[in-house]
Amino acid sequence: MKVLVIGSGAREHALCRALSLDPHVTALHCAPGNAGIAQLAELHPVDALDGKAVAALAEELGAGLVVVGPEAPLVAGVADAVREAGIPCFGPSGQAARLEGSKAFAKDVMAAAGVPTARSYVCTTPEEAETALDAFGAPYVVKDDGLAAGKGVVVTDDLEAAKAHAAACERVVVEEFLDGPEVSLFAITDGETVLPLQPAQDFKRARNGDEGPNTGGMGAYSPLPWAEPKLVDEVLATVLQPTVDEMRRRGTPFSGLLYAGLAITSRGVRVIEFNARFGDPETQVVLARLKTPLAGVLLAAADGTLADLAPLRWSEEAAVTVVLASHNYPGAPRTGDPITGLDEVEAQDAPHAYVLHAGTRRDGDAVVSAGGRVLSVTATGEDLTQARDRAYTAVARIHLDGAHHRTDIALKAASGEQ
Repeated sequence: MKVLVIGSGAREHALCRALSLDPHVTALHCAPGNAGIAQLAELHPVDALDGKAVAALAEELGAGLVVVGPEAPLVAGVADAVREAGIPCFGPSGQAARLEGSKAFAKDVMAAAGVPTARSYVCTTPEEAETALDAFGAPYVVKDDGLAAGKGVVVTDDLEAAKAHAAACERVVVEEFLDGPEVSLFAITDGETVLPLQPAQDFKRARNGDEGPNTGGMGAYSPLPWAEPKLVDEVLATVLQPTVDEMRRRGTPFSGLLYAGLAITSRGVRVIEFNARFGDPETQVVLARLKTPLAGVLLAAADGTLADLAPLRWSEEAAVTVVLASHNYPGAPRTGDPITGLDEVEAQDAPHAYVLHAGTRRDGDAVVSAGGRVLSVTATGEDLTQARDRAYTAVARIHLDGAHHRTDIALKAASGEQ
């Protein structure tokens, strides 16, 4: 099978890495890709938001499967254009991707499906937002209704900061604060059958101790030694399957990757948000543990045959990924800085640790930074302690001027805490 992956981040590099290890994949292409993905796949320049261009490229390549990585092309209907060209596509339709594209729409679906989530108000004026903030009190949770690359959420005790974020957005969802640890659970679905993957936990704040501004994610780990063994089955029954059933009932079946961001609260599991694609950086650790070849699973979701698939096989090992971010991220990042040490990681740390590229590009013989989150340094080990040690050993070999990373990814979990 020839596979075309759409996107250019570390999530897409993780997908390409997993697909490259699948013996059924005879050719791997990525558009537009990055400097790291270029080592695994043939790159093609394409506007990822242009469905016709993506479909035309897939036809030209003779692709047997297209995998759309990022949320923006999915919300723009790129998967629809690919399917209209008669090519199997992993990723929801533009209508179904509204589960991520609109927080208000997702809340409506959850209410209809009886999915447990935070109480909320949808606000379109500063006055409505102020009333909602007063109703819930601190900590204040304010979410941009639309896509914001993981950075549209403000959680703060500062009422003025909460009001300012609401005022800066066209429409916001103001929610009650959910206590307890957060969990990311992915599920692959063909619109009927739902196949949950292994849970992961990511770290949204920029600095150690969950301090600093929200980011797209600074690291992740899997498995979660502190989580209840029945967690996945419970979330499948109360969140994932009811949501997929409700989307099908509405005439907009959801096929692809349904990502549930969850809070394990004192009152039980609650959904924080849905995403319509693999999450970054959780994908890096989840796919590091998946032993079942990936292409067949994604194709089964695309062609509606997930029910026929054998149970997924998982490694007992743990995985940790640490994000190396550029100077000033999550503000306007500095780009164009050379990255060194990548060859040393390959020579000294493989196969237990490896580097997945996010915001990188080639500049002659050099690899340089090209975005806010630049690299995801990923490692596996017998347990979280060993995986952490291997990841941070590899991070220490890499130099990027002005870069920063968290040093506490999976630290609490490795020592038996949540």
